Amino acid sequence: MKLRVDDITAEVRELEFPEPEGEINRMLQVGAVRDYCLNGPVKVKLAYYRAGSELFFQGEIAATAHGSCARCAEDFVASRGRAFRYVLTPRVLGDDDAKAGLRADDLEFSFYDGDQVDLAPLVREQTLLAYSTLPLCREDCRGLCPRCGANLNERECGCSAEPADARLAVLRTLKLRRPN
Repeated sequence: MKLRVDDITAEVRELEFPEPEGEINRMLQVGAVRDYCLNGPVKVKLAYYRAGSELFFQGEIAATAHGSCARCAEDFVASRGRAFRYVLTPRVLGDDDAKAGLRADDLEFSFYDGDQVDLAPLVREQTLLAYSTLPLCREDCRGLCPRCGANLNERECGCSAEPADARLAVLRTLKLRRPN
């Protein structure tokens, strides 16, 4: 979704649109987070206006993805929402040093070039931030038994708590020394 800068006025306008999932799914498959895949487009609700040359955007995204739990390896559906806001200011020629001066609390501040603002990168960023890097089917997921592989969310497996490797059994005889 692109907006012409000249069409953004001081009057607050609202907009709802779907952001296609294709590019976001491609981004989810690159890097550390490969455990999610969006089921459909991201729903975007947005309010925007202009004050001088600065553009103000505030809204929320909603997305549904299927994932694979990092603890129990079960598939699950994860619906996420995230509120966001951005202030965009025009990039002035030779003003590349301004971006380097941004502080951590300026994450809602960015630049735009030209006579259009492309909202897709902003929506993609917020969607990626909505999903954690450790996908869990639920917060209290107990995972799999390291000995027999049983899903501990479904049943107790009955395996003993003894170390699986006999070579490590000697470590159980060591006592923890506390500093005085």
